[in-house]
Amino acid sequence: MVEDAAMGRWESARDLLAATGPDWDRRIFRLQILAEAGARLRFADTWAKAEPRSPHALALLANVQALRAMIAGRKAGRPMMEEAWSTCHATLDAWPQDVAPLVVMLALLRTHAPNRDTLGRVWQEIKQRDPWNREAHHEVVTYLFARHHGRPGEAAWWADEQASTAPQGLPIAVLPLVVLAEAHRSRQELNQRTYGLTIHPWVECPQIDPVLERWWRYRAPHPHACFADDANYLAHALSFANRHSEALEVFEALGPYATQLPWAYCGQARDLFLRHRAWAYSPPRRRRY
Repeated sequence: MVEDAAMGRWESARDLLAATGPDWDRRIFRLQILAEAGARLRFADTWAKAEPRSPHALALLANVQALRAMIAGRKAGRPMMEEAWSTCHATLDAWPQDVAPLVVMLALLRTHAPNRDTLGRVWQEIKQRDPWNREAHHEVVTYLFARHHGRPGEAAWWADEQASTAPQGLPIAVLPLVVLAEAHRSRQELNQRTYGLTIHPWVECPQIDPVLERWWRYRAPHPHACFADDANYLAHALSFANRHSEALEVFEALGPYATQLPWAYCGQARDLFLRHRAWAYSPPRRRRY
């Protein structure tokens, strides 16, 4: 499909998104993957010109425009942000139930226009359509990180509230681990000399068990689109808590699919993933990091 895109052909992308239908989880994931190619190519622009009323073409174009705006930066990307925002509205006109353009709006608000009132309105629109949308929750919690637009402790409070109220089996439960990893990254950045890699918040970590009980034990047999991202957060937390026997099941479900985050916050991501996976398969004993 990416090869088709490189040659300006968008028909395979159209067929994929049409077949995905209102599976918002996979629709958003596939749009984001396609947008990574579309940001440097022109197939999304060409498709939107050829089919200007297609909700799939418009949704992809909105993702592409937003990504280009983020790459350009806050000042240079402002005109692109406004263009992407307009395309999001056009997408909603074409398909009012679509969640994807609203998730794009959340990303744009975080990057270019941190307006809390607008954030609240977009969030309510998402809650009406897909109340436990995984990607939307991650966008909001990222907005609330202290390095973006949140107040101290706000991201942790919001993540805990969402995780505790979400139905069992949903990956929303992983949000507190995402916030914990971000807090570790932030402390390392601020205190590079006094806060070393051997100091971390996952030992005796109270956020781990709720993730096991609310998501992992009850997760759907068919993995959600970003399963590898969420499972890596859980495998990482269990590993650094020295709970390797429990991490084994998570590593087995993951297979070879390591993600950069959160492993990269503690060293070389791939090396740490492979080391802790090997330890999960070895007899249990206390190990040094």
